[in-house]
Amino acid sequence: MNPRLRRLIAALGSVTFLTFYVWAVIAIGERLPDSPLIDLAFFAIAGIAWGVPLFPLIKWAEGGKSKD
Repeated sequence: MNPRLRRLIAALGSVTFLTFYVWAVIAIGERLPDSPLIDLAFFAIAGIAWGVPLFPLIKWAEGGKSKD
């Protein structure tokens, strides 16, 4: 598959995933108890966790090669 097409598919997939991810995080965050510490912990974890599911997609977009 053409590398440009792979990157386009990965970009569209990333935007789609992030749209639903942000919607889900906000929906879950609204149901948490009112506590600044709980909000801080939840949104800190959610702010870091979005990248984990995207790593395989990014690796695929780059052709599956490692950058060693």
